[in-house]
Amino acid sequence: MSFGTMDVYLNEIENNLQSILYNEEEDQENETWKMYMERKSIVLEFLHSDLNLHLLKRHHKRIELLKKCSYYIEILPKHLALGDQNHLMLPTTMFQLIDPWRFQRMKKVGTVQTKIQLLLLTDLLEQLEQGREELVHFLETYDMVTFLARWDLVKQKLSNLSEQMDNFLAMLVPGKLHVKHRLVSDVGATKIPHIRLVLSTKMPVMFDRKESVAHEDWVSLRWFFTSPQSQPEQYELRFKLLEPRTQQERMQSGIMPVTSNTCEIRNLLSDRSYRFAVKRAETYTLVYEQWRDSITLKTKPHLDEDMESPVGEP
Repeated sequence: MSFGTMDVYLNEIENNLQSILYNEEEDQENETWKMYMERKSIVLEFLHSDLNLHLLKRHHKRIELLKKCSYYIEILPKHLALGDQNHLMLPTTMFQLIDPWRFQRMKKVGTVQTKIQLLLLTDLLEQLEQGREELVHFLETYDMVTFLARWDLVKQKLSNLSEQMDNFLAMLVPGKLHVKHRLVSDVGATKIPHIRLVLSTKMPVMFDRKESVAHEDWVSLRWFFTSPQSQPEQYELRFKLLEPRTQQERMQSGIMPVTSNTCEIRNLLSDRSYRFAVKRAETYTLVYEQWRDSITLKTKPHLDEDMESPVGEP
């Protein structure tokens, strides 16, 4: 074989090797890009499903609503679920079997548990929002090489946020109270019932802003509740004159028990502002209630008799 033929042969081998290496590098780049897009889509799917902004805003509203709710202890037989209306048929002797002092202790436990639960919900939601911002930052600032190099960190972040979301959703519903002591006193030969304590919520009572109106010396108030009522309830209505001018005007205030969702208050001063507040009346099983709705209404000015009579003609 001549030197010229040998050079041609070697050049062909070199070109083939370069072509093979180029193809291998291209295939590797394609595989890397495919992996990058697959992993990036995992993050995007998580952001669009579990951590989308609309869902987080709904959770914000849900927490604000829970902070306004009333929380109660419910005593249930172990075979009944929370919300089962059959527990309303329990005999009244159930409370007679429970030691009052121990029950008061459990109410304090329920109060603490409710406060902690509301604080944890707020904290968890803040962590979820911060985690969302971090994931968005990863997508917007990391190039392909950096994203893949830090994938283990991103994957761990996704796992932590998923666990936090599960915990958050589980805590949205009040659960079982942790009972450390027997609530039922020693009843001798009487069979001790199998009971459990759970926390339940009632939606807040809120004024109907359209139906609550002020007249010259009286007001008509109406309030509503978003959850259905299983039985009639009692309410506590407070009213107070704002900016009283005399000692006698300071007496323009009071607390009224109400058995329906409407009330009229009369003998008020005309052209003055009053603040009204309503909540459920306190019951034996109430453990936590921090919020009450309030509304400010101004009575209409008093019309003098001269103004009411027709004007005489000259």
